[in-house]
Parts: sequence; structure tokens; C-alpha cells
Amino acid sequence: MKTVLIVEDDMVNARVFSKILTKRGGLNVKHTENVEEVISIAQNKEADVILMDVSLSHSMYQGKPVDGIEITQMLKDNPQTSDVPVILVTAHAMDGDKETFLSQSGANGYISKPVVDHQKFVEDIAAMIPD
Repeated sequence: MKTVLIVEDDMVNARVFSKILTKRGGLNVKHTENVEEVISIAQNKEADVILMDVSLSHSMYQGKPVDGIEITQMLKDNPQTSDVPVILVTAHAMDGDKETFLSQSGANGYISKPVVDHQKFVEDIAAMIPD
């Protein structure tokens, strides 16, 4: 079974995403906002795709606050984790944000919150999962 890692600091969003992905998508779901855990899961190939919230308010790495863009950059810069697809998820969906966030982070995709079309959400994520 394919696994989605949800990196999200809002527990309501994490639960909603998890429910949609397991019920509609038949996917396995993990959740953490701990940066070391995210990196470890990616390095150990325990997730097929990562859903990364752009604005993580509680995430720290090596004593510094980091957001989803910075975590994605770390994953993409590391040869062990660069091939894991990362989809940015954000409520900051203004004109130009998508392109800016994707180019800054190196992420593979972008989904804006709130997620209204659950089927499209599942399909967008499934499309990023390598066979």
C-alpha cells in the first residue's frame, strides 16, 4: 500500500487530509511536523509522497524555526531524499504564489487549501506517487 506523509501543524487539517486519503484514496497515511522525523521517513523510503504545509509554525531544525519551503529544499538538496515527490499545501494562494513557492522549494506539486474537491485532491496526490 502506498504511503503519504502529511507534514502539517494544524491537527484539524491533518485529520481531514488523512481521512480523505485513507477513505477515498485507499492510501496509508503518516503524520508529523518533526523535521528530523520527516527527513528520516524520506531517507528510509517510508513514504511514497510528502504533503508539505508551507507555513509550519512549530517546526524547528537544528535550533532554528523552519517552514515547509525550507524543509522541502533540504529534502530536494539531499541525494538520498531528492527523488521523493513533495506536494506543497497552503492557504496562501494568491496570484504568483504557486510559481514562487514551487521555484523556491523545488517541490513537485502544489495544492491550495481549503481542499474542496476531495476526489481531485486524491487524484492529484496519486498522480505524484511513483509506480
